[in-house]
Amino acid sequence: MPFKKTNSRASNNRIGRFSAGAIGVSVIVGLIVIGVNYFQTDAGVLYTVHQGLKIERVERSGPTAFWVAPAQEPALADGKLLYGTFCASCHGAKMEGQPNWRSRMANGRLPAPPHNITGHTWHHPDAQLLSMIKDGFVPGVTAPIGYESNMPAFGAALSDIQIKTILAYIKTYWPDDALDAQREISLQ
Repeated sequence: MPFKKTNSRASNNRIGRFSAGAIGVSVIVGLIVIGVNYFQTDAGVLYTVHQGLKIERVERSGPTAFWVAPAQEPALADGKLLYGTFCASCHGAKMEGQPNWRSRMANGRLPAPPHNITGHTWHHPDAQLLSMIKDGFVPGVTAPIGYESNMPAFGAALSDIQIKTILAYIKTYWPDDALDAQREISLQ
């Protein structure tokens, strides 16, 4: 999808769609100064680009839909480090998951699934993935009622941007058709 970088003069009208008046403009300008760039497409999609992390958002009533694109440097290196620190011990250094991840263990719980194309991570929207990582598996919210999981909550250890950086790194392992399908699910 083609997009164009907004400049400060031309972006004032566009920014108004996504924020309230002068306060919103000053916040956007402040973020550009610290290295975050906003892009607007003709389709009304807002892109946030910061140090190799690109987040596509669609403003709508209710929660904002967003999709995190596969990481580019330096977010790629950051995502790899964060994934290795917080995720690899269960999901595998190469995102292969635990053995027999579709079969319940003796305690009734499922092993950690792979995050590569052989798993189902790409079947979930980014908002749900962020919630699963941040809050753990919450029955009735991010997991079926009564479901128990070994997935811990990382919200106290990781910021939302760090979680999105991990997701961006994971997505570098997915083929284009999986990325396209997951983007569509995320932006609905």
